[in-house]
Amino acid sequence: MNGLRQAKGWLKGDMVLTISWVLAILSCFLVPPDGAYLAYIDWHTLALLFALMAVMKEYSRAGVFETMGAGLLRLTHASKGVLAVLVFLPFFTSMVITNDVALIAFVPFGLAVLRMAGRTDLAVRLVVLQTLAANLGSMLTPMGNPQNLYLYQQSGMGFVEFCGVTLPYVLVSGICLGVGILWGKGQKVELLEWEAKPIHKQDVLVSSVGFALSLAAIGKLISPLLAAGVVLVFLLVKERKLLLQLDYGLLATFVGFFIFIGNLGRVDVFRSLLEQWLSHGVELVAVIASQCISNVPAALLLSGFTQQWNRLIVGCNLGGLGTLIASMASLISYKILVAQFPQEKRRYLLVFSGMNLVLLVILLGLWYAL
Repeated sequence: MNGLRQAKGWLKGDMVLTISWVLAILSCFLVPPDGAYLAYIDWHTLALLFALMAVMKEYSRAGVFETMGAGLLRLTHASKGVLAVLVFLPFFTSMVITNDVALIAFVPFGLAVLRMAGRTDLAVRLVVLQTLAANLGSMLTPMGNPQNLYLYQQSGMGFVEFCGVTLPYVLVSGICLGVGILWGKGQKVELLEWEAKPIHKQDVLVSSVGFALSLAAIGKLISPLLAAGVVLVFLLVKERKLLLQLDYGLLATFVGFFIFIGNLGRVDVFRSLLEQWLSHGVELVAVIASQCISNVPAALLLSGFTQQWNRLIVGCNLGGLGTLIASMASLISYKILVAQFPQEKRRYLLVFSGMNLVLLVILLGLWYAL
């Protein structure tokens, strides 16, 4: 009975994973399992996700992100300067370490800094801006977020070509974040010395090798399966505990949606319906779908029915703005804030929704202008 309750709680805790497999199982009644199912799954994307998750987990454990942030904070003693450092850290690092890892690393760090400075009144504003920063900065590169990594693999684009698609939106986003930081009165703050974790050089070196292999796979110099295989062997030999801490729910979510999408593509009526919707504007359909099911599932779903990769990339990335579930990374920072400041739940949702809506309108206006 306890096992059933635990399973039920786990499923409730990861609703996107649950939904992906409910849809996958239901779609099996439309298309009975056969040999074609294996072809649904993009093994290269799964391999890259696994390798990047492991590498970033090791970097975080080695104390790299906290040390970097603490070093930058020593350069400023103004509230706006502190906000700028804490917001642009996830903005730029998410381009390399993914948006969810950036938020896991820097939201708790940022809240700890505000406590030390006696400025917890800035907590809601900071976390909303950090969440926006991670989602917007991650748009730039293939490894910035899971949907980019998948669409990059599917589209066959080169690295520079991919970055060029989202660069205008990232530049405008950076300006908007700067305005958000400067808005309102600033004042001097007294920061205590941040005692960051000591960096373990050997861990950093090992992580850097794994990251280099991941980048080589993203650059299509080696197979993603080779990069993931090397990382897996190392973890099995040296870091089995870390291997148990990875987000396998994300990988399982991808597999569930791969099966669902693959089956839908073999049902003529569904294929025709989705293709008809997409003919009215891939970007807008992607943005709308993301508000309901989040942008990663939206990318997986719509990629099976359109080859307009540039538009799908833009739509799914802009679709991360809006509702709290539009980007699953947004839930990470929300949970962290509410755990520490439960009384701020309502205000956070209001500020988050308002700022997301404003930025979504601005970036959709840029899309229309381009």
